[in-house]
Amino acid sequence: MSRRARPIRVEAYRSYGTGRLAFVRGRVLADAGHVRSEPGDRWLRNLRGTWRRMRSREVPHARVRVRFQGAEAEAVADREGHVHTWIVPGAAPLTDRLWHTAELEVVHPPASGEGRGIAAVLVPGAGARFGVVSDLDDTVIRSDVARLASMVAAVAFGSAHTREPFPGVAAFFRSLHTGTGRAPNPVFYVSNGPWNLYDVIEHFLELRGIPFGPIELRDWASPWKEVRREGRYEHKLESIRRIFQTLDDLPLLLIGDSGERDPEIYRDLVREFPSRVPAVYIRDVSRDPLRKREIAELADEVSAAGSALVLADDTLAAARHAAEQGWIDGAAVDAVAAESHHVAGHAATVVEGGEERREPG
Repeated sequence: MSRRARPIRVEAYRSYGTGRLAFVRGRVLADAGHVRSEPGDRWLRNLRGTWRRMRSREVPHARVRVRFQGAEAEAVADREGHVHTWIVPGAAPLTDRLWHTAELEVVHPPASGEGRGIAAVLVPGAGARFGVVSDLDDTVIRSDVARLASMVAAVAFGSAHTREPFPGVAAFFRSLHTGTGRAPNPVFYVSNGPWNLYDVIEHFLELRGIPFGPIELRDWASPWKEVRREGRYEHKLESIRRIFQTLDDLPLLLIGDSGERDPEIYRDLVREFPSRVPAVYIRDVSRDPLRKREIAELADEVSAAGSALVLADDTLAAARHAAEQGWIDGAAVDAVAAESHHVAGHAATVVEGGEERREPG
């Protein structure tokens, strides 16, 4: 008697590439998937959903066949069920669209149920002027990462409906995505959040009208390692470096916050990819005067490398700077201001070309 096939599903993640090479990723899991949250869900229902996501049942070392643009490749999942591979397209992706599709199919072990998944693959058009790489927590989503207990509570008891974006973020990111070129500018998200919350983040972006993009998360190690924040710097640096190297002719705006080490990571990338970073936007969320001085010194280093670091209290200051550079339409600044219900008195520190100036809110 043959063994009964395991109920296996493929969680396909948004990926990216070019007409020459694509990076496709997903995860092989032995569970029924997740139910989307609804408006008004109580905290207990949200907690149960978070618990189920964090207790995912991975299928280690599964063999997965990946098909993209007429080409095939086979990859082996790691012990956490993650599978990723590079694949050379068999045919050039159509240029009239930003998103294309790749199919991931479990080859072994035998699978019943949804043993296939479809990944959306972003291929920037020739008319894109730049790309955007953004952090999520305390940059797009209000998270209070510096206060671990507050962040854990927001994740555990909340949902895509309860998580809040910073004022003006949706309008700003839409304007960056639309840009002023002939094709949309791609947006990428790189975070130290766990892969288990991927569907929550996608749902959040959809609900808030924030442009979709490939999302790079990380496997959470032991709770002790997470408290000590081990591996976070390296994960972000390596993930963003891979985007730079894959989209090797596209400038990338870098967006983050001052709460963790985004400014240091972005400084390193500006040095590594000179002339590829038009600007670095940092949301000022730190209450520590020493941290502000550290970022001012980093801004000098970024400026010396030929870029600019904008340290802003709010999204509007970043939008004004982007409009001055011609990266977004001037009317988009009004949309950011209207969405953010801007409070007068906020300001930004702009360091560019070795000179520093304060811009009023």
